[in-house]
Amino acid sequence: MITEYQLQNCANGRLFDDPGWLLSDPLYEKPSLIRSVYKKIQLEPGLASDGIYRFSDWLPVNRKLKGSASPVTYKSEGLARHLKLNHLYITFNGYWPEKGAFMKTCTFKETEAFSVCAHIPENEKRTMVVASAGNTARAFARVCSENKISLLLFVPSDNIDTLWFEEKPDDCVKLICTPQGSDYFDAIELSEQYCAKEGYFAEGGAKNIARRDGMGTTVLSAATYIGRIPDYYFQAIGSGTGTIAAWEANLRLLRDGRFGNVKMCLLPSQNAPFLPMYEAWQSGTRALTPMDPVEARKKAASIHARVLSNRKPPYSLPGGLFDALNDTGGSIGYATNEELVCASALFEELEGIDINPAAGVAVASLIKKVRSGEIDRTRIIMLNITGGGEKLFRATHTVTYLLPCGA
Repeated sequence: MITEYQLQNCANGRLFDDPGWLLSDPLYEKPSLIRSVYKKIQLEPGLASDGIYRFSDWLPVNRKLKGSASPVTYKSEGLARHLKLNHLYITFNGYWPEKGAFMKTCTFKETEAFSVCAHIPENEKRTMVVASAGNTARAFARVCSENKISLLLFVPSDNIDTLWFEEKPDDCVKLICTPQGSDYFDAIELSEQYCAKEGYFAEGGAKNIARRDGMGTTVLSAATYIGRIPDYYFQAIGSGTGTIAAWEANLRLLRDGRFGNVKMCLLPSQNAPFLPMYEAWQSGTRALTPMDPVEARKKAASIHARVLSNRKPPYSLPGGLFDALNDTGGSIGYATNEELVCASALFEELEGIDINPAAGVAVASLIKKVRSGEIDRTRIIMLNITGGGEKLFRATHTVTYLLPCGA
């Protein structure tokens, strides 16, 4: 199974072929995202049993890997009734067998990992390098372990408790931790040093089309379930990559032509006080204000949703979050720790499942937008729950942890 596509430079529109693992346009010297343009214009989803690969028409994959699960969309009753919303649809990424959700790492980062790893050429002998604040590492470790793909992870030491698994990862997965008090940016910087060494290659983060297109399956799940593109899109962000992916999936659905002509109003949110993108958006500028490293680490350590602490997000470059928000009439919000805790508890009470702190940020932002009257209660709303069911999973499974090399 090989999906046919070309690549497009988001800065100048140039179309070109992908020789196998490009993270940028080789003929363009400035920073810019590249985007996949699929030969198949109209999406034909496969069976639920295909997992994420039911959307392989719009994934840059060379094969199907075992163990994947797809995002699950359903129409809310409890939270919708509480907020007096006519059409609230929840796209759930996590573990909730009652709803048909079987992501064993309880996070939508599995959509990235199963897409990226299936994008790797089968003859690749080098080790893939991934830096993460936690959830991405857990997802990639699981996928690479089960499919025997060599992986080297970089994670801040303070976030090592996020690296839990149903089974001990295979020896093909190795972990290096940055020191206590460090943050995600420090993990990225150390990982880049290893990528320069022979025998290693960078996964690429937001620059990797497979990562973004995997995350975009959340919108494909919603649109195919609802029968049309939603009007509003809510998600918590650390880098904004998931929201960029939602925008790109929306554009593909418009090209398909069968899901309406709506551009979703993108409404991502951060966890205060770590707010670099929120502050840049409020100032109306494409440029992010550089964060003082000491202050950034302090703020990253203070938020409950620690995975939302990226100091180097794809906000400014062509095709990034700034462009996505401008194109869709969106904006960035935020939620405090207290607000996300209250929102998470409310969601569990009304919907019947626990959610991760990052997802609590998205729920809190939805609540604030509804109560302020900033959104039309009668329109179709997509709430992307990026992680949930961890409490349920831990209650029904024994977990183990990945330890760093030499521990």
